[in-house]
Amino acid sequence: MRREPVNGKSAGVTETERMLADFCERSFLKLWSYPNPFKDDGHELCDLLAVFDNHVFIFFDRENELPEGPDKDPKVVWDRWKRNVIDRQVKTAHGAERYIRSGRPIFMDAKRTAPFPLHIDARKAVIHKIIVAHGAKEACERASPDNVYGSLAIAYTETDGGPSQPFHIEIDRRKPVHILDSHNMPIVLGELDTVSDLSTYLDEKVRAASAFDHLTYCGEEDLLGHYLLNYDEVKKRHVIGPKNENEAVNGIMIGEGEWHDFIQTDLYKNTKTVDRVSYFWDELIQRTCQNSLDGTLGGNSNIFRGESAIYEMVKEPRFMRRGLAEKMLTAAQRFPDTGQFARQVTFLPSYQPNVAYVLLQLRAPDAYRAEPDYREKRTGLLEIACGAAKNKFPNLVKVVGIGIDAPKFSGGKNAEDFILMPCETWTEEMRSYYEEQNKHWNFFGTPNLRQHNDRVNQFVPPPRPSKPARSGKIDRNDRCPCGSGLKYKRCCLER
Repeated sequence: MRREPVNGKSAGVTETERMLADFCERSFLKLWSYPNPFKDDGHELCDLLAVFDNHVFIFFDRENELPEGPDKDPKVVWDRWKRNVIDRQVKTAHGAERYIRSGRPIFMDAKRTAPFPLHIDARKAVIHKIIVAHGAKEACERASPDNVYGSLAIAYTETDGGPSQPFHIEIDRRKPVHILDSHNMPIVLGELDTVSDLSTYLDEKVRAASAFDHLTYCGEEDLLGHYLLNYDEVKKRHVIGPKNENEAVNGIMIGEGEWHDFIQTDLYKNTKTVDRVSYFWDELIQRTCQNSLDGTLGGNSNIFRGESAIYEMVKEPRFMRRGLAEKMLTAAQRFPDTGQFARQVTFLPSYQPNVAYVLLQLRAPDAYRAEPDYREKRTGLLEIACGAAKNKFPNLVKVVGIGIDAPKFSGGKNAEDFILMPCETWTEEMRSYYEEQNKHWNFFGTPNLRQHNDRVNQFVPPPRPSKPARSGKIDRNDRCPCGSGLKYKRCCLER
């Protein structure tokens, strides 16, 4: 039985659809992921449609238990399951892409009364078709003791989509579709839980599928593990396959267990620990999205049209959110304790080139904060700080302003203001205006200004243990107790 949409937005029909919707709402956030949209003929377009910037993600969720028994031919059963769960959805996914690229309307309900709220530019759209196939995990595990998780093996090659060996799926590399399953869907959407991280991975996967005669792996999680560990320092991005494009390689095979081994490392475990603070950034975005839906958002944002501070904040990948959140929380802790009226600005560079954030914290007496136009005054001050940042750093093309009452003194009650200042075009008149406005406040011009150069890495090794004491109890040829894996004579003895 179909759930009725809430505020025009479906919550998903089946349990697996609702799980998919939950993961996508965390990754794409409240305003950019919509379960069960409809075509203009009243039929469903897909199970979930997510749109952000020029990236369009079409999800299909299919559940069909793969039956087993002594009287059943495994090959016949597999071919039937694959036709129903994979092949038909691949065709439907290609059809959904054609529909979107045709520019025909999309609706939120079968009666076609509520239009899809986001604009899709069919000419610029990068469309990813994703099928989540449930029902084969247990049968896959029983079929092979070497299958660690019961994931489906995938091969991107030139194929007609015909019969294949059980638990192996061939996808036409010329028209790639991404296949996830019950096990690795939570892994992929859980690890790549920002629009930036997920779209970059899928873009690279499509590139690799096109570049090689075949791209084969034992489970999507294994390909993800290979991708995350295979960073190209020259290109400054993760890649699938060899980093040197001149290598004579015509196919890629990723072995079983890449993901299993990766998540056992101290590097992975420590990174997950330090990433916890990054979800402060997510909470800030989610709360603001809800304020936008409730009509209580302050500032100049137009989130649905992409003209907003929040839109820029969503672009940040996970590791950059960690760095930004750490700096914001540190700035809040260091807010000065003196003065009834006090303010502090913090300048934070974005992962996006020539984009930056300005965090304005303000302390004011309760009576002043209770005045009807207080938020308006705070937003005006935030605008001046953003203009001062542009004057200080002329290379900026966008400045995102975040205004809050200093958490140290707000008593746990706070409301944020956000502004987006596009400033790629910056006339002499605009420069002079904000220079004049800033004379009283002197943002980014005080002698107390402090500059820090920080490096944020995607993966963070655990702290090195203290240097072990040199004693006769340790053989120079033993593995060093510091955990490096090197012999003691080549490690801590030589430091």
